[in-house]
Amino acid sequence: MRIALRDRIALAAALLAPFVVALALAPVRSRMTSANLALILVVVVVAVAALGSRTAGVVTALSAAAWFDFFLTRPYQRFTISDSDDIITTLLLLAVGVAVSQLAAHARTLKLVTITDAGHLARIHETANMVQAGASPYAVVDQVRLQLVEILGLRGCRFEHGTLLGRHPRLEQDGMLTVARAHWDLDKDGWPGEEIELRASVGGRYIGRFMMQPEPGTPPPPLQARLVAVSLADHVGAALDTAGPVLDR
Repeated sequence: MRIALRDRIALAAALLAPFVVALALAPVRSRMTSANLALILVVVVVAVAALGSRTAGVVTALSAAAWFDFFLTRPYQRFTISDSDDIITTLLLLAVGVAVSQLAAHARTLKLVTITDAGHLARIHETANMVQAGASPYAVVDQVRLQLVEILGLRGCRFEHGTLLGRHPRLEQDGMLTVARAHWDLDKDGWPGEEIELRASVGGRYIGRFMMQPEPGTPPPPLQARLVAVSLADHVGAALDTAGPVLDR
C-alpha cells in the first residue's frame, strides 16, 4: 500500500523529533521539573499528530516516552528509571501523548470531511442548475462524466444511451455495488476488475448508463462519494428525459 508523502514525513518526524527535543533538553534537565520536561514533549506529540495520521501520533508518543526516560530521568543514558515519580510521569506522558494525538488526528479528519462535503454539494448544485436551466444534454452528460472520474478516482468513463448489453457490476442507488445480483464488499475486496455500470433513470425508468473504469490498485471511494455519483447520474436522467436522446459517448 502506498503511503502519502505527508504521512511519510510525519512518521519520520515521529521518530526523530522527540529524540532531538529530548537531547536538546538534557543540558537543562537539572533546572526543570520532570513534569515540565514531559509537557514540552507533549507539545511535540501534538505537533506531529496534527501533521500526520493517528499512527504517526502514537509513534511520537512512544518515542517521546522512550527518550524522556533515556535523557531526562535518572539514571541518565539508560532505559531505566529509579525514581517512582519519574515512572508515573513517563506513563502519564505516554498516555496523554496517545490521547492527544488521537484527538488531533480526529480534528484533522473532521476538517477534511467538511471540505469534502462542501465540494460534493457544489458539484450537485452546479449540475442541478444546468438541468433546470435547460442546458444541452450533451453538456450535462459530459460534465457528470468528468465529475464521476474525479470523485470516484476513475481511469475513464463513458456514457451509453438506452442500452443494457451484458451483465456488468452495478453501482446501486444506495451506493452499494452488486456483482451478478449479489452484494460486493467494496471495503474488503476493492473494485472488481471490469467496467462498472451506473444507471441514469427518472421515475424508475431507465434512460442510459455510465460505464466506469476504475483505476487498478486504487482503493474504492467512501460511501459518501458513491452516493454523490448516484445523485449526479439521476440529474443526467432528468436532463435526458426532457431533452431527448443523446448519442453514445
